[in-house]
Amino acid sequence: MLRLAFVTGTEPGKWFDRFAQRTDHGGLMPLDSEDPLALLDAGQADLALARLPDARVGQDHHVVRLYAEARGVAVPKGSIFAEAGDPVGAPDLAGEMVQYRVPASGEVDVAQVRAALAVVAANVGVAVAPRPLLKILSRKQVVPLPLAGDADERGEPVPETHIALVWRREADSDAIQDFVGIARGRTRNSLRQAAPRRSAREKAKAKQERRAGRAQGEQKKTQRNQHRAGTNASNRRRKR
Repeated sequence: MLRLAFVTGTEPGKWFDRFAQRTDHGGLMPLDSEDPLALLDAGQADLALARLPDARVGQDHHVVRLYAEARGVAVPKGSIFAEAGDPVGAPDLAGEMVQYRVPASGEVDVAQVRAALAVVAANVGVAVAPRPLLKILSRKQVVPLPLAGDADERGEPVPETHIALVWRREADSDAIQDFVGIARGRTRNSLRQAAPRRSAREKAKAKQERRAGRAQGEQKKTQRNQHRAGTNASNRRRKR
């Protein structure tokens, strides 16, 4: 069974269904987590659908980036921004109290975003974070809107985040490779089909059959050569 931890703000359900329908790896155990890489490093997950950048991801990991997340702004439901429903840009945010913004490192702390949204829900300030994450975490009194451009209220760039599949190099497997293929859009026919394991007796039998086949091929080759030699000799006698 493949254990997959997925970060808050992603919706991989369609991949779970396709994995179950198209493969035979003993099922899949989904683990919703604010920190899937922690589960991966602890050996509690085989594969992580994580938000990057993350300083913990290094040479010991395989990484397959799937898509970039849109930047977003969470605003109070009663604000003029929510009433307009338009993308919010840096000039609009000037003077607003920003409860959370993506740090320069690009590493998003889901717990901090959740706490910031609780304050925004109380009609105090805004929060700048990946929009898919804001959509999942936003309460009834919070409206997630697109961020126009890539700058915050200070005019500084908001780092772009990506969703990627991450797993340990030492733990690579056919099940992981098939899930990665499904997430990247491979069809049923393009997925790798694992060959059934054969017993020692079946392997020995196959080896004997190969040997017998080669011996039979050599015998037929010898017979053809003998027949050819006999035919040539007969033709020579006729010419005489």
